[in-house]
Amino acid sequence: MSSVGDRQFEAYQAFLLGCKLHWTGRIFPALHAQYRDKAERAANAGTPVTDATDVAKLMEGETLYRNFAWLERHLQRFKYSGRWGLQPVHDAARDELVAELDAPIPEGLLELDPDFEIPTYFRSVDIHQHPGGIWSDAIAGYVYERGARSTTPLLDRDKDLHYRFTRLVNERKQGRRILDMGCGFGKSTRPFWEENRDADVVGVDIAGPCLRLAAHDAAAAQARNVRFLQRDCRRTGLPDASRDVVTSTMVIHEMPPPAIRDTFAEAMRVLEPGGLMIHLDFIPADDPFMHFMHYGHGRRNNEPYMEPMVKMDVKQTMRDLGFRNVETFDFEEMPGALASRFERWRFPWTVIVGEK
Repeated sequence: MSSVGDRQFEAYQAFLLGCKLHWTGRIFPALHAQYRDKAERAANAGTPVTDATDVAKLMEGETLYRNFAWLERHLQRFKYSGRWGLQPVHDAARDELVAELDAPIPEGLLELDPDFEIPTYFRSVDIHQHPGGIWSDAIAGYVYERGARSTTPLLDRDKDLHYRFTRLVNERKQGRRILDMGCGFGKSTRPFWEENRDADVVGVDIAGPCLRLAAHDAAAAQARNVRFLQRDCRRTGLPDASRDVVTSTMVIHEMPPPAIRDTFAEAMRVLEPGGLMIHLDFIPADDPFMHFMHYGHGRRNNEPYMEPMVKMDVKQTMRDLGFRNVETFDFEEMPGALASRFERWRFPWTVIVGEK
């Protein structure tokens, strides 16, 4: 794909990433230490911290927390806007990028629906502060792909997490017919079609611009075992019992609870008996401070369904739909991330599993 931007653009984005690493590795540990001190004093005074609301009462007036919150909100905004932000720089290369997307690809690789309606819950907010949302602009897939490179800045390689998750899924069940729900621009789907060469892999998403980029990347890699379809995760249109693995990465938290339930129900429908549903998403540990930080991230990054997802009983919802052997467990997105000495801000990566 085309190289977008110049040295000034790269320097600007690198500066923002450096600021985010400082925010992650220096400010967060100091904030956590401050909280522990305040929580201990509160407990000694007979008012122990029991939930995220209690943490808010302790922290929201603190200068350090205000600095942390301001940086989280505005580093993301700066990434997209300004002279060297992602949106204006990609806008300057719009004609070239659109021409790339209009180039022919192998038949059957991509299916877009010209009458597709973006769900209200998704189009009502610019998730991740992405201007206009990832569905509304022909080049949004390119902008989203470039922006995702600094979403998880502690990883040595942005895609490492996805390959680690794919290996975990394959250890649980070596899929022959795999459905990747909410595949976006294909970053989560690629490890499945690369690591499962004999499998039939289908990626579905609601955002046409992202699907077009996913298909072109797959075509460039000469992939022969993947298809991308513009479909709602709640209504994929795939036949009953036609998949043996249904998965997603960082998708469930972008849906309100009723849509999550419908998505799980759709997974149950398309899975064959004995099939595996396995999602990678975010559920913070049972720790009031981490709940407070997670809920705050959702507000600051325009992800309003993060908190409702955590508060719903995901496992019971799955059991009610008939899933067996339901479990959730922490996911180590990079070596050492789950170690007790790991004192940096990180997403609460969680694997959600159930069998039909």
